[in-house]
Amino acid sequence: MQLLLIILTYAVFITLLIAPLLQMLLGAFQGGWGSALASLLRPESLHALGVTAAVVGVVTLLNVVFGVWLSIVLVRGGWLNGFVRRLLNAIIDLPFAVSPIIGGFMIVLLLGPQTIMGTLFANMGVQIVYAFPGMVLATLFVTFPLLIREVVPVLQEIGTQQEEAASMLGAYDWTTFWKVTWPSIRWGVLYGVVLTIARSLGEFGAILVVSGNIMNKTQTATTLVYQDVENFNITAASSLALVLVFSSIILLLFMEWAKRHAGRKGVH
Repeated sequence: MQLLLIILTYAVFITLLIAPLLQMLLGAFQGGWGSALASLLRPESLHALGVTAAVVGVVTLLNVVFGVWLSIVLVRGGWLNGFVRRLLNAIIDLPFAVSPIIGGFMIVLLLGPQTIMGTLFANMGVQIVYAFPGMVLATLFVTFPLLIREVVPVLQEIGTQQEEAASMLGAYDWTTFWKVTWPSIRWGVLYGVVLTIARSLGEFGAILVVSGNIMNKTQTATTLVYQDVENFNITAASSLALVLVFSSIILLLFMEWAKRHAGRKGVH
């Protein structure tokens, strides 16, 4: 029975992961290295990769700043009553329950060109939907829980004794955070950052709805892959998909290294 389970596990692993990866490799290099490289260096691919990198960078920065702050509020905010705390947790976990496409659609309904808020921003010279800000909001909606759910358990585990001691010794809140809280949560933040980047790289549904997939304007790597598949440009789609796949693999390997490094140091 145990041998059968092992065989089934390997069969599923090969079917769902290895076989598609091999198919992408064959598709990317079916015309040789030159064809794959030309697909990656075409203007639309370079622009899509640049937009993807910009979205990932902004979203990761916002997640770190607001994610760490909200994690501290959830765990250390004694002024929060039970109902408010449960409500905040439910809102944070909403992206886990709602499809990314629905999340993107909600942003369009709220901030689209024909809405009151969208018109207000447009009059100020800021376009949200079908522009870079909307893409950031959509990706932020999808990734926001990832860092918080890594940091909150660490804050709960370390308790408040060291922070209270620093406060009693006269340390300011900012000093307490950098000298006491941050060293304890930095690995949790790092794990959250890696997950955020990996998830942002692969986001498709919410981005497609909010961006409009406008070539050389709001097109990301994932939506360009989708367009190439629709146009039966398998070499280009496979080449770009491989870049995303190997980027995610490198990030996850880095996270595993960070976990082992943190474990050897005995740091969370």
